[in-house]
Amino acid sequence: MKRLVILTAAAAIMLSSCDIQPEAFFYADKLRAEIGEEVYFTNESYNASWVSWDFGDGTCSDAYNVVHTWSASGVYTVCLTTYSSTGSMDQAFLEVEIVSPTMLEIEVLEWYDEYPVQGASVILYPTLNDWDNETNALVEGFTNSAGKVVFTDLGPYVYFVDVWHSTHNNYTLRDEDAGFIRTPQLVSNSLNKFTAWVDFTGSKNTTVSRDRKQILPVKGRKYPSAETK
Repeated sequence: MKRLVILTAAAAIMLSSCDIQPEAFFYADKLRAEIGEEVYFTNESYNASWVSWDFGDGTCSDAYNVVHTWSASGVYTVCLTTYSSTGSMDQAFLEVEIVSPTMLEIEVLEWYDEYPVQGASVILYPTLNDWDNETNALVEGFTNSAGKVVFTDLGPYVYFVDVWHSTHNNYTLRDEDAGFIRTPQLVSNSLNKFTAWVDFTGSKNTTVSRDRKQILPVKGRKYPSAETK
């Protein structure tokens, strides 16, 4: 009887040694990303027969390696759970910070009556010299029915705003004060806003062209500085 007990205990030890424990481990290509930006996760777990991912935003995956994006800012805890063929499990965790992109909303308004200008071309330049010479344009957009256009994925810099429409532009205002076309330095990971004032040029007093060298200023108009508008 004593021999039977010993054999039973030995068998139990042998069986337990066959239960291979999984070890969960993974890493991400970045720990800080913008909303909508892809984050790649590489799984380097051991002895895992299958895995499960939880991205902290209500979504999951059972793929071995995964790519994920988030639709809102915040700090998310990503959890990888690994399972062995016998049902044993292990977990690993990693925090990822998701931030808003740096954006700039430009609202184009007519100077005197302050109505929005729809369908205006808006171009961003990195320097005043580039604005004057129309060189090194960064991006172009067109205003919607509310006179607004939003640029995204920008850097935290100052930009110079060129606005042209068949009946409106900001070229005379630039000659009065470059502050009318210069944005403040953008705040990172925020929605920055800037009002681009323009003149109505669809009259016989002005020759309309995108070439600023051919713009004839409207007679008799004087503008306060950009800071006082």
